[in-house]
This record gives sequence, structure tokens and C-alpha cells, in this order.
Amino acid sequence: MADLQREQHVSRELSHHILPTSATMIGICTTFIGLVKVAEAQMGPSHVDEYAALAALLFLVSAASSYLSIRYSNLSGLSQRCERIADVLFLTGLFSITIIAMLFAYEAI
Repeated sequence: MADLQREQHVSRELSHHILPTSATMIGICTTFIGLVKVAEAQMGPSHVDEYAALAALLFLVSAASSYLSIRYSNLSGLSQRCERIADVLFLTGLFSITIIAMLFAYEAI
């Protein structure tokens, strides 16, 4: 029983970290989109801004899932499922924004 309580506590702690960090990453994606728009005037059109917008959408769904996990912490099954979704989408967003930045740096996209 103690292991289950500890796991739920760790789970809630993870959601409390994902929510503000996802919101910050949405801001970073928005800034990235703005910088790409400025650079496009000199470099020509690219699809980087569209890909960054998709990454921002991943972070938005991650933040919403994290919020729902915190909001419904009294329903452990729903809370854990929402947190898993938030965790996976957050990591997917991190990987995607990193790949997008690398491809943009090497002018591959």
C-alpha cells in the first residue's frame, strides 16, 4: 500500500513539473516561429515555422493533460492516464523541437 501511495505522490509531482514547463515551451516555440519569420525575409521561405507550430501544439496538449492529471488527482486511474499522456507528449515535443532546430541550423528544411 505504501508503494502505491509513493507512486501516486511521485506522479503528482511529475504533473506539477510538466504543466509549467510545457507552457514555457509553447512560448519558446512561439518565439522560434517569430525568429523564423524574420529570417525568412533574408533566406527565403521554409516550413520550419509550421513544424514549430506543430511542436507547440504537442506542448499544449501535454500541458492540458498535465492539468487534467492534477485536477482529477482524486480519480487515480484517470489521473495516471492523463499524466502518462502528458509525459509522452512532452518528451515527443522536446525531441521534435530539437530536431527542427537542428534541421533549421543546417538549412535542411
